Amino acid sequence: MGRTFGLMGVDWEQRVDFERLRVARLDRIKGLLRASELGSLMCFDPNNIRYITSTLIGTWSNDKFVRWSLLMQDHEPIMWDFGSAARHHQIYCPWLDTRSRAGITNFRGGIRPEAGRAEDVAHKIKVELEQAGLGNDPIGLDIVEPPIMFALQKEGLNVIDGQQLMLQARMIKSEDELVLLDTACMMVDAAYEELYKVMGPGMKENECVGLVAKTLYDLGSEHVEGVNAISGERTHPHPHIYSDRVMRPGDPVFFDILHAYNGYRTCYYRTFAIGSASRALVDAYARCRYYLDDAISRVKPGATTAEVAEAFPRAQEFGFPNEESAFALQLGHGVGLSIWEKPVISRLIEPEHADVIEEGMVFALETYWPAADGYQAARIEEQLIVRKTGAEVITRFPAEQLLVAGQRYQTVEGALPTMRERQSNLNRPDGLLREGVKPNGADQPRPKSPEPAGRQHSTDRAASSKERQPNLRRQPRSRRSSR
Repeated sequence: MGRTFGLMGVDWEQRVDFERLRVARLDRIKGLLRASELGSLMCFDPNNIRYITSTLIGTWSNDKFVRWSLLMQDHEPIMWDFGSAARHHQIYCPWLDTRSRAGITNFRGGIRPEAGRAEDVAHKIKVELEQAGLGNDPIGLDIVEPPIMFALQKEGLNVIDGQQLMLQARMIKSEDELVLLDTACMMVDAAYEELYKVMGPGMKENECVGLVAKTLYDLGSEHVEGVNAISGERTHPHPHIYSDRVMRPGDPVFFDILHAYNGYRTCYYRTFAIGSASRALVDAYARCRYYLDDAISRVKPGATTAEVAEAFPRAQEFGFPNEESAFALQLGHGVGLSIWEKPVISRLIEPEHADVIEEGMVFALETYWPAADGYQAARIEEQLIVRKTGAEVITRFPAEQLLVAGQRYQTVEGALPTMRERQSNLNRPDGLLREGVKPNGADQPRPKSPEPAGRQHSTDRAASSKERQPNLRRQPRSRRSSR
């Protein structure tokens, strides 16, 4: 079973060992690099940089591509960063020793090409490789801006794809990574609990996003990457972005909560009904759950991702012409330092390109199903660890049946059913009116239309006055006399 602890480090209990985490990650990528054709790995992807160097300067840098690292065969990693950040690493990241250096790229194009920043980056790499005797070996690169790529090639370096090696390293999680991933899910459990307690008609999607973000940050989240909040008619088709739409009685609403705890992320959908759910939505949810549970049951070491993907319905079964147009609606994907890693599980991927599932993998499985009424849909996702005996689901907020959030309404005959059509006129008892059956008293003559205001006779006004007297709200005289 997975384990979660408190969110602090303590001396009286063995929790996440961050030194062990750093060493295990670096040792794994070193071993894969040694067995590959590559002489070195150059990384601009912030998640790869973190995996190799255990450095971070804030999520604001994730889309800037201004910092980079170099890992060479049989060498320790070198890190180039903003000057002040590099100085900070020298003081507080002793595992980098003297290998934390100042450096800057072309500022995502903000610095004029003539300033030569791309050429400076390439030259720094060339010097290190030549000193290590690796100048003629292929250098693996994960992601890069074109000017940097061109400058590396101009230096005579043989640049090839290095992202596959990095994702292979990140695919199997260590003991400490598993605890961090489980803890990240625990925090989303809490966010869903907060949502369930307050959702109801009048609440906006963006208010839900704010509540989720506050809950996660209060618990210690490092980064709320996104909250996908979708309600009502927006659920079908799925737009993948929240809005300011106001929830209404009978609405479906689903969320995907993506955040990071110490770098390790979640991808975690849940669907709710506001006040009540129609039969069409309940059926859609049941289909979603069926496909998801079938997929989970197929997860075990030695199985292939293609075998798991067979549990998903074909695109044509839920209204799409092909698998590419339906991609991400029936999906599995690795989760770690980013929300999309290896393995990827989809009918879009041919079986001959499938991955073999291994113990220690962590991935999410997500399903979607549109309701038969054409304007609602359900979405569920579970995140899991691959154990020796199969899948251990670490997303614990209840999802075996559709949950109804919001006020419970009481009628004169008891609680209003939570499975009902959102239009009240469609919720008559079976056969009523259609078969000519009328409620009690419906056979009596209908009352005459009231006189216009101000034209009532005095006797009518007197009668109206008596009807407003409190004693007339007691039981009828016949009942009182029978006592």
